Amino acid sequence: MANAAVSIVKVTDIYESLKESLRLSDGLAGLNINDRILIKPNIVSWDFDLPYPPFGVVTTSTVIEALVRILAENGFKDLTIGEGALPGLSSKWDAVCETLGYTKLQVRYGVKLVDFNKGEFLAVDYGDGFKLDIAKQSLEADKIINLPVLKTHNQAKVSLGIKNLKGCLNKKSKQACHGVDAEELSLTFPRIIEKLPVALTIIDGLYTIEKGPGHTGKAFRKDLLITSRDPFACDLVGAEILGYPAKEVAHLSNYAKRHGYSLELADYEIKGESVADHREFVTYDWEWTEDDTGPVGFKKRGITGLAIRKYDSSLCTGCSVEFNPMLILFGSAFKGKPFPKVELVSGKQQKASAGFDNSVFFGKCACHSNKDNPNVTKAIPIWGCPPDLEKLVEVLAKEGIECDFKEYVRFRHYLFDRYKKEEGFDLADWTVSR
Repeated sequence: MANAAVSIVKVTDIYESLKESLRLSDGLAGLNINDRILIKPNIVSWDFDLPYPPFGVVTTSTVIEALVRILAENGFKDLTIGEGALPGLSSKWDAVCETLGYTKLQVRYGVKLVDFNKGEFLAVDYGDGFKLDIAKQSLEADKIINLPVLKTHNQAKVSLGIKNLKGCLNKKSKQACHGVDAEELSLTFPRIIEKLPVALTIIDGLYTIEKGPGHTGKAFRKDLLITSRDPFACDLVGAEILGYPAKEVAHLSNYAKRHGYSLELADYEIKGESVADHREFVTYDWEWTEDDTGPVGFKKRGITGLAIRKYDSSLCTGCSVEFNPMLILFGSAFKGKPFPKVELVSGKQQKASAGFDNSVFFGKCACHSNKDNPNVTKAIPIWGCPPDLEKLVEVLAKEGIECDFKEYVRFRHYLFDRYKKEEGFDLADWTVSR
């Protein structure tokens, strides 16, 4: 497995390009015709209430459709598409599958559709006292085909195949992966794959996104497929194409050390396109002020009296999704006058500082970890896992901080509308045509 090739294919026709990618990587070699095959896409989130641009965020349905068609043509019949998206999507799972075209694949090829969040999770012991609750359906699969997106991640630098498997965990274990010290993110989630039968990784690079993993980043058309039976080699190549050598990505370095992999690109066989021809640095991080008082954009606007501490790796996915909208809401409350000495902290390890009249605790973890903090003059807890944005507006209004929720709605429309004039950005990529 360690010597499996990685293929890089420039996409023209998706079906033909995926066939070529699989041919170059010998991608179907590890699969048996009678295997129960689980296809694991990346559906980090979706939204039916406000405009949602999935570019570089959600695995394209066109690649999923091409894969299912190829597998069916090769005689594979026991196919399942499974994902454990944010819990809030569970009630809308059927609608998500309908929107993404998966129900057509269900009718046409007999593909089963599974929401891990509605199923059973099994406790798995990884040794050294490390345990995770993993979706039973993913453990029972004979083989997993992992289908992540080629994207950056504001906490992990890149989010590729190994990171995508975090979707196989229940909510509690996902949160546990965002710990501190020995349970820090780059040390925890790379271990998930050790107990899962991942036989093939196909990185969907039709689009990529900077400052990911969510839709608040800026997407770009890339038109690449990166495929390998070796999950680490596939991620290493994906990271290189995004401009990040594996040695600069903590979770890849940790994985390599644990499993005896080389971090040097030259030690891997790459077929098809060259990395050099497609390597382009895509920034992963949001700019913050040097004194950690908020995003650089706040400083440019002249916002003072407010210190929003930058997120760290202990901020789990639920709160991460709400973090940027929270910034928009705080920005909407600025009317030209300084905030009333407000500090906002989040995650499991941030502590409120002295010298602030108001300490806002964003999310359950921050509320708990600061409950006995002697630096707090007045606590403004925003409970929730994750916090509800409308509740945030309500609570802050009582403290004289008037946020405008309509500004967040306008922001969501802006995120979607900015792609309307961009050539190559096609929402049809998240539908099944045949």
